[in-house]
Amino acid sequence: MTVKTVAMLTAGGLAPCLSSAVGGLIERYTQVAPEVRIIGYRDGYAGLLTGDSIEVTDEVRRDAARLHRFGGSPLGNSRVKLTNRADCEKRGLVPKGADPLQVAAEQLRRDGVDVLHTIGGDDTNTTAADLAAYLAEHDYGLQVVGLPKTIDNDVVPIRQSLGAWTAAEQGAIFARNVLAEHSSNPRMLIVHEVMGRNCGWLAAQTALRHHEWVGQQEFVPGIGNDPRRWDVHAVYVPELHVDLDAEAERLRAVMDEIGCVNVFLSEGAGVADIVEAMEAAGTEVPRDPFGHVMLDKVNPGAWFGEQFAQRVGAQKVMVQKSGYFSRSAAANDEDLALIRRCTDLAVDVALEGGSGVVGQDEERGDELRAIEFPRIAGGKPFDVAADWFVELRHAIGQG
Repeated sequence: MTVKTVAMLTAGGLAPCLSSAVGGLIERYTQVAPEVRIIGYRDGYAGLLTGDSIEVTDEVRRDAARLHRFGGSPLGNSRVKLTNRADCEKRGLVPKGADPLQVAAEQLRRDGVDVLHTIGGDDTNTTAADLAAYLAEHDYGLQVVGLPKTIDNDVVPIRQSLGAWTAAEQGAIFARNVLAEHSSNPRMLIVHEVMGRNCGWLAAQTALRHHEWVGQQEFVPGIGNDPRRWDVHAVYVPELHVDLDAEAERLRAVMDEIGCVNVFLSEGAGVADIVEAMEAAGTEVPRDPFGHVMLDKVNPGAWFGEQFAQRVGAQKVMVQKSGYFSRSAAANDEDLALIRRCTDLAVDVALEGGSGVVGQDEERGDELRAIEFPRIAGGKPFDVAADWFVELRHAIGQG
């Protein structure tokens, strides 16, 4: 099949790779197939359903490299699931009774699209899988080539999602200022809540990078500028049960000794306990169109702060969330290199007539390839037995 028109969309939450991935795709097509027309659908699948698109002009092609300097997405995002008819109808994205998959397919046909590039996390790419299956079943003759974006790094079977390294780095930078608040009040309990619904990789990696930063600084302990007060004292992730009583006893000793406690918390840690308590109390648990618990409404950081405050003898509790700060950053050098490899391969796969999600396939020796859509899933757990995490927990007295 000759590729004449390709379309792109970014979807789901932000990550430090979206702008760069869009720029990388434009650069690669301009380099190897400049005759191919490129459009971008605004606001993810919402723009696809409504036919709201942007034409990539010669001027945009010329300046596409500038997109690597920015966070966010130049195309805009949304959370839309094409198999959730009721939600699509409620938002006015499809007529009443219409099948969103058919609406999307017909829009792609009207726009003359041969290849659709989806840039997003597990929800985006499982939705892309639904669309790809529909297109194939109904003989639309379109290819779908996805790129894995999620700061949680939790897409099966992909080793490293685009943007996750940057998010961890930015979360550690955020922590440097937040943890300075230990000096704002006696006996401070600071909870640094990090994004990560089902996977604790980001919280663990953020804590590691901050801990390493502390180890690289020169302090003046004799006047209270003590590295122990700046360091991480606990890391909680969804994959490990938190024994509140045991941890409170351990952290009370830390508080008594140095006058503060610093906790790094994955937002998904303890959510099952929180939801169980809400449902037992008859409180409705807010959920998004994908059925996920809306963590900003449940507020795990505040819950953990309340559980520990009295037990550790805190005079003041501060909960700070680095998610929107870290996910909106421009990609760092680590991610830029991976993004470049993935966007180059995504274009090559598209021009060769392939489909799938481009990433490092853990089940095939971390080979960078177009992974088959049926194999893509969310919720990949963080490996808490990873050497670097075990060593971190031991270093901070938690393991």
